[in-house]
Amino acid sequence: MAWVFAIFLLIAAIVVGRLVYLQVIVADDYAAEAREARTVEIPITPKRGTIYDRDGRVLAASVDATTVCCNPREVKDVDATAKAIAETLGGKADDYREPLTREDTSFAYIKRKADVDAAKKLREADLAGVYFIADTKRVYPNGSVGGQIIGLVNIDGVGQTGLEAYYDDILGGKEGKITYEQGATGIIINGTLQTEEAVAGKDITISLDIDLQQKVEKSVTAMAKDMKAKSGQSLVVDATSGEILACASTPLLDPTNTEVIEEHAAEAQCVTRAFEPGSIFKSVAMLAALEDGSVTPNDSFYCPNILPADEYYVSDAHEREDQTMTATEILVRSSNVGISLIAKRMGFDKLNDAIARYGLDSTLTGVDYPGESAGYLLDFDQWSRIQGYNIAFGQGISETPVQMARFYGAIANGGVAYTPHFLVSRADGGEVSWKGSQIVDDERALEELVTMLKLVVSEGTGVGAQISGFSVAGKTGTAEYVEEGHEDEGYKRDHYNNSFIGFLPDTDSKLVCFVGASEVPSETATTEVFQDIMSFAIERYNVNSIQE
Repeated sequence: MAWVFAIFLLIAAIVVGRLVYLQVIVADDYAAEAREARTVEIPITPKRGTIYDRDGRVLAASVDATTVCCNPREVKDVDATAKAIAETLGGKADDYREPLTREDTSFAYIKRKADVDAAKKLREADLAGVYFIADTKRVYPNGSVGGQIIGLVNIDGVGQTGLEAYYDDILGGKEGKITYEQGATGIIINGTLQTEEAVAGKDITISLDIDLQQKVEKSVTAMAKDMKAKSGQSLVVDATSGEILACASTPLLDPTNTEVIEEHAAEAQCVTRAFEPGSIFKSVAMLAALEDGSVTPNDSFYCPNILPADEYYVSDAHEREDQTMTATEILVRSSNVGISLIAKRMGFDKLNDAIARYGLDSTLTGVDYPGESAGYLLDFDQWSRIQGYNIAFGQGISETPVQMARFYGAIANGGVAYTPHFLVSRADGGEVSWKGSQIVDDERALEELVTMLKLVVSEGTGVGAQISGFSVAGKTGTAEYVEEGHEDEGYKRDHYNNSFIGFLPDTDSKLVCFVGASEVPSETATTEVFQDIMSFAIERYNVNSIQE
């Protein structure tokens, strides 16, 4: 009996101890778990801030919408309910059966961000188990224009690409929520419904000019088609501030139709994809030599038709006889041999230093757009003679168009290069400040280079960029490229990256325009597209010539 009594006491102690543990020690934890199990939280998407262009025109805005949801456990007649929903929201009744018949939840979305009027009509049907939540949806008044820059949001209203993603912390606001408790059957417990209101996002104004953007998009689309290019790109930048007025690359992105998005359509390739720039980079080597003083515009160079370098040879794009050219003629005729000799006289070490000083190495520009690509420059201690020559004429080095636009902007702007950017102002009062750097101090060298670049257009390889009544300074580029996925095969034969970049000297404008066509099966010039875009800009901004 003593042993039985002892065992009984032991069991009683265990039971009492367990009760004390459950009701005293972990009671709060279990109570919290129980509340969590019967608590349902539904997020409320905040209204995103509006994006305006530089003239105050709406590019992206949020408008009222209604999200339709249900508690499947409260739905009485699935077939009738699905039919009523289809008649008001569109689609087929079968499209709505899945959320109405779910057994694992007391909450399911029927249609998110539905039209307000359609949802109102559905509400009047008073369907059991169907509920309505005030919501917003993103709209784009200009359709596809500027979509690549503006970007996309997901169904939850969170920025995914473009400026919608980059400035999501400003535009996005703070999410709200609806909280309620449900009983064992999934019915809402009276008095438990609580709403935490969402906080709306703030507006921003960006530098895009939607009219110029539309012109650029049409121009690069037509150019890519005519040249059979893999992609066409263009951007227009104000060198006095770094503001990007237009930027586009094909294929374009239509934020109003995202069912099928082509590869690279959701990115501005002028920012995200580096390329071997070819001859537009010759201005870099020439400016470095002019600054260094090792070359003057009238210095003569004997330029053989073929220049040996290690076990390789450098030649010009088109066959010619051996001849003597001045430094100016070398740039005007875009001679690979000539610019190689200029770089050799200056010293490859000084060319390397100048490239870094101009921000054309692996340094990012800091442009406010997601996914900026860094350029590529081989470490100087690995340069051979042929690599030094190649880099001088823009092969064996990679740049983004926005890097090149920043550099040419400094040429147009007295040596000062500004950070390329889109954001102009923000409604939340946050500071907007973009840095300018003096990357060239030698005014004489800049003046000499501008004179050379004007001759490139007036009588050299860039004659197609001429604009009646205006001086144009710029440089053509025709670069070979290595096909992606075929790096071991070297440069692709008879295919090129063609480009032109320039500005309008002797005017009251310092707009810089880049135009590029990637992977083109010919050496077709892009100068006429530059001429088309800049002629539009001249008229739009009432650009005037300034004669000294």
